[in-house]
Amino acid sequence: MSTSRPSAASTTSGKERYWSSSRAMVTCSSCPTIPPLHSCQLCLAMVYSPAYDSQLRCCMSADADTYVALVDLGGSQIRVAISDLEGHFAVRISRPTPSREGGEAILEALITAIQDTISTARVPVAAIAIAAPGPLDPRRGIVARAPNLPGWTDVPLVHIMEERLGLPTLLGNDANLAALAEREFGAARGHQDVIYLTISTGIGGGVITDGVLLVGSHGYAAELGHNSIMADGPLCACGNRGCVETLASGPAIARQAREAIAAGGVSQLVGMCGGDLSAITAKMVTEAAEQGDELARQVFRKAGEYLGVAITNFLYTFDPTIVVLGGGVSKAGPLLFEPVLATVQARIPRAYWEHVRIVPAALGDDVSLMGALALYLSQERARADTRYTK
Repeated sequence: MSTSRPSAASTTSGKERYWSSSRAMVTCSSCPTIPPLHSCQLCLAMVYSPAYDSQLRCCMSADADTYVALVDLGGSQIRVAISDLEGHFAVRISRPTPSREGGEAILEALITAIQDTISTARVPVAAIAIAAPGPLDPRRGIVARAPNLPGWTDVPLVHIMEERLGLPTLLGNDANLAALAEREFGAARGHQDVIYLTISTGIGGGVITDGVLLVGSHGYAAELGHNSIMADGPLCACGNRGCVETLASGPAIARQAREAIAAGGVSQLVGMCGGDLSAITAKMVTEAAEQGDELARQVFRKAGEYLGVAITNFLYTFDPTIVVLGGGVSKAGPLLFEPVLATVQARIPRAYWEHVRIVPAALGDDVSLMGALALYLSQERARADTRYTK
């Protein structure tokens, strides 16, 4: 263990349009024939093949000027970019999410942000691809319940976007799409079995197995942050106890530092927060730990151990070749990765971890935008896969 791409989504009506699949021989008068590949039209990207990717680029050369509106819809920020198929942004904006103003205000802010970005870019936009917090149902294009988006319950986002903006729209869970993005453009390129974890305000995840994104029967699969590793642990917002999110996320790290100080621990964090323990953040804990503060380092060791326990469960379950850790907490580097690695190696037989790399994410803050692009490209691969068989 050590610390792919391409047109607008089909506009066929109904909620099932992303889900047909095909097995096809891709051919082109300008390209050699390559072996059949299986594809699924949600965001279940095909097994990556440089030969396929290169051939598809040739076959789709007429679409070289295609642009897509990419959206990262979060509880604090709405980020929109107009991108070509290579991930080069023509324009991008970021605006606050008006979460305190309710669901309708959030929706209108989202629509306005997309409209303004498209107007600024002055390029033809083929489609919209949205990365949004789950749980959501990508089959029906519905955001089922987004805790960070007050008032959003069973919002038919795809239907609304297509009706209001007149563009084909794709929707995916932000953590799932981050997994696609890292496999398509980032740290997991070339891997067919991937686990992605984002560790920030919460913990989200995505799983790719045999080149296929795991979404489950309702689109709710791979909620890895809600893997319970402590039966009587802290109560999670989901209603469960001991979810790894309650033990290793940013707020969990800050809480554990506050608890350790309140119990009599000595730390420079007291000075950093001006004596107000409620002001301690995970970023402060990271800074203190990097400066050698023993209490802060111990908090990170414990968080890394909790995360390592969860990853151990995931290795047993999914047998990946790579685990990618992203999100703000992962920027702590060795403070987090060293206890994660040590815990994994101590808890399971060598055969389960010796072939696995646990690495930091490569795409940074753009991972959700790039995930939206990966969603669009996988949809296009599926369409082209069928188109060039005829």
